[in-house]
Amino acid sequence: MKPLPIEFEPNASFCYRFARYHLLPEIAQEPEAQSGESFKLNPVINRVLARYLTEAQVGMVYPARDTEGKMHQVGTAIRFFTSLRAKRSPESPFVWLGQSGMYRLKSETELTMEAVEDEDEALEEQANVEFNGWVYAFTFPAIKKTSEAFPIKVGLTTAADVETRVFGQCKGAGFFEKPEILGRWQVKRVAQVEDAIHAVLKARGRWKEDAPGDEWFITTIEEVQSIVRFIGS
Repeated sequence: MKPLPIEFEPNASFCYRFARYHLLPEIAQEPEAQSGESFKLNPVINRVLARYLTEAQVGMVYPARDTEGKMHQVGTAIRFFTSLRAKRSPESPFVWLGQSGMYRLKSETELTMEAVEDEDEALEEQANVEFNGWVYAFTFPAIKKTSEAFPIKVGLTTAADVETRVFGQCKGAGFFEKPEILGRWQVKRVAQVEDAIHAVLKARGRWKEDAPGDEWFITTIEEVQSIVRFIGS
């Protein structure tokens, strides 16, 4: 058993910090990742996790924040935070492929691309497996079209003000016009809902692979709205 790099505590803060700062970088050094081929993340998470935590520690539970009576398991929370950071974090060493938890290691070019967003503050503050918030969709007037699909970014925020989130991530990130918010939907389990929307759009071949970040899709606001409604039903 390898020594833990931080003190073990059965709470959301430990799970988040261990997943982000220690587990994710180590996974990037595993043979599956270093091969450059696509691989399933969860089995590698479990293998690396077993080097640091006993079965008893992995199985420990702690109270969910703001949800009376609900408990979260340490192992489940660590896997969630690792997958979340692998998928959406600008400093993630991986590219999410949108199918059954498949990822690949980023190329040198992808690692040096400018990051245009990060949800660190919201995640640090709430550090919970389930949290509520807003899914939003925006584009720029110069690329917006009226009769066909066009690039739309679908993201999330746990802040109350969608405008602040959208305008803040575009400010100083190489964009020369004000973004246009096309839609916003207040949802529970916002990270899971956003994941589901992205997965459906990727399955339909809508992902814009050459965009900065992995949240841009060639779609319409009507398509995004229909997916949100379907998930909500």
